Amino acid sequence: KLARKNELKAHGTLLMALLDKHQLKFNSHKDAKSLMEAIEKRFGGNTETKKVQKTLLKQQFENFSGSTSESLDQIHDNLQKLVSQLEIHGVFLSQEDVNLKFLRSLPSEWKTHTLIWRN
Repeated sequence: KLARKNELKAHGTLLMALLDKHQLKFNSHKDAKSLMEAIEKRFGGNTETKKVQKTLLKQQFENFSGSTSESLDQIHDNLQKLVSQLEIHGVFLSQEDVNLKFLRSLPSEWKTHTLIWRN
């Protein structure tokens, strides 16, 4: 359910980043991945595409959460990959922000531990 919600947010974010005159051309793409591929193909990595990617990455960071099926290492690795992508696009986060995002993204069974770690 959370994955679907994040997918819809990503898709919506991509569409909002497009100029109105381009909206109809991309309306047929039903998921964020195919939409992003179509945008990259159409605009070829220009400033507009980079802006869209940057916006999408920021949105992914905001919505980042680990799942119960992932290990701590996997959650951490996924977050680090996202942080690296943001840095490539010129978005630099403080280590404190990254650490807090990691703690807040852990599944509920880790909540007791995260409260102890934060204090």
